[in-house]
Amino acid sequence: MASVPSLAATVHQRVADALSAALPEAGPADPLLRRSDRADFQANGVLGLAKKLKGNPRELATKVVEGLPADDLLAEVEVSGPGFLNITVADAAITARLAERAADDRLGVPLAERRGTTVIDYAQPNVAKEMHVGHLRNSVIGDAIVKILEFAGEKVIRRHHIGDWGTQFGMLIQYLIEHPHELDHKAGEEVSGEEAMSNLNRLYKASRALFDSDEEFKSRARRRVVDLQAGDPETLALWQKFVDESKIYFYSVFDKLDVEIHDADIVGESGYNDMLAETCRLLEESGVAVRSEGALCVFFDDVKGPDGNPVPLIVQKSDGGFGYAATDLSAIRDRVTNLKADTLLYVVDVRQSLHFKMVFETARRAGWLTDGVEAVQLGFGTVLGKDGKPFKTREGETVRLVDLLDEAIDRAAAIVREKARDLTEDEIAERAAQVGIGAVKYADLSTSMARDYVFDLDRMVSLNGDTSVYLQYAYARIQSILRKAGDAAPTAHPELPLAPAERALGLHLDEFAATLAAVAETYEPHKLASYLYQLASHYTAFYDQCPVLKAETPAMLENRLFLCDLTARTLRQGMTLLGIRTPERL
Repeated sequence: MASVPSLAATVHQRVADALSAALPEAGPADPLLRRSDRADFQANGVLGLAKKLKGNPRELATKVVEGLPADDLLAEVEVSGPGFLNITVADAAITARLAERAADDRLGVPLAERRGTTVIDYAQPNVAKEMHVGHLRNSVIGDAIVKILEFAGEKVIRRHHIGDWGTQFGMLIQYLIEHPHELDHKAGEEVSGEEAMSNLNRLYKASRALFDSDEEFKSRARRRVVDLQAGDPETLALWQKFVDESKIYFYSVFDKLDVEIHDADIVGESGYNDMLAETCRLLEESGVAVRSEGALCVFFDDVKGPDGNPVPLIVQKSDGGFGYAATDLSAIRDRVTNLKADTLLYVVDVRQSLHFKMVFETARRAGWLTDGVEAVQLGFGTVLGKDGKPFKTREGETVRLVDLLDEAIDRAAAIVREKARDLTEDEIAERAAQVGIGAVKYADLSTSMARDYVFDLDRMVSLNGDTSVYLQYAYARIQSILRKAGDAAPTAHPELPLAPAERALGLHLDEFAATLAAVAETYEPHKLASYLYQLASHYTAFYDQCPVLKAETPAMLENRLFLCDLTARTLRQGMTLLGIRTPERL
């Protein structure tokens, strides 16, 4: 089915045509349409045109109104104040437009006009290390942006740039050589994520203790780093053991977080290892990078330290080792040249903004980022505790991500159990996971990405206020109403007048497609979260003011069931794009 234009877009075009017809000498005109408390929409464009043409704005506004065609779209257009147009859409037009949306599986949401290939770099755990609260935001934000862009029709390639290379692996691999079978599993044995992490933790602590106390082991471990970087088969095979054990753990955490991760999308630091020397050579030969005190550096006029001296991007260290910049620049070369990306997104802590600014500028100077390729760091803020400081345990330790998720599920279980009607313990556990994880995700996604936010589980799992639980209960309530409706089917009746709460709900439902288009354009999931919260709030007002199952006539019952059903479908689609489940019963 063809996409369905919003009422706002249709009204905008209708008024723009009338403006151009009334004032042909002004050329194409923008009516500056916006939602209004006094009517459905207010057009403010006449004032600017009147000033430009040195005319009377109220007279011009009256002329525009006279030029509007008489049809079923507009119920009333009033000239107000110095020349505003207050525009009220006909009830029939609202219901008819919503019926068009309801007839489409995509709810009338069009595919983006310009669709390309986006590579998005988001979930970035480290091999042989536990995931902590700092891994929450990039995973949740990245997953939502992937879903939103794919729904818009973009080809999206996921990249999880895991930390799987570096000097610490020499220590771990050497210890495993001298203590074989430490990571071996019995035939047919399934290891849980927690067990895998426990194995890695034990091995890391033991190897670190030996590294710090035994100089000969330290020397052997450092030689092992050289073997790893040289691609020694035995060393690589043992390194792979650490990667595989870590993946068991990663996947268990991502599964609990309800974020889908695939092996093919994991391309860690090691994936670009073979490109590093060439990246450095190309930068040096082109003059983009220069040697400074033995290191290969890129300098910038606007990047200086507190002492006023230039702060370079170090691509290769003076000892020959490669820094993060070499890997990030190699990744750009791969993503543009091999993956044919025209957009590169990096969901990375805002504190790394200077690094990425320097990396992107270097890639542009080298010709790897061309005018046809956009590179954007989607920098996110910090998760704070209730004290306003970075979220820590009472002992001052970094909070393990899995512990945080488990606590959210436990809190949600108490809420679900209290409200449960005819739910088994298994169903309560399933709903608790959907509600608890949804609460964590929504708290993150409803906050503007660059801002810090306070992690407060009491607020997150509340049934009141701007929470995912409020949205989930709105959805479940609608499903309950639809089940109780019996033979009455949701059916649009454009001939019926609409109550104020019905109009407000209908006009908001009609904005879904425009909201998604804006979110996909600016990569701001919090705007979708805000839209959904407002939708649930409009529905609550409608539910309170407009009896559904006890509606006065069969046609009114069907029309209100129609509004209920379209609200539920919109909530479900929007929540799905944020990566949040919508239980049918709560």
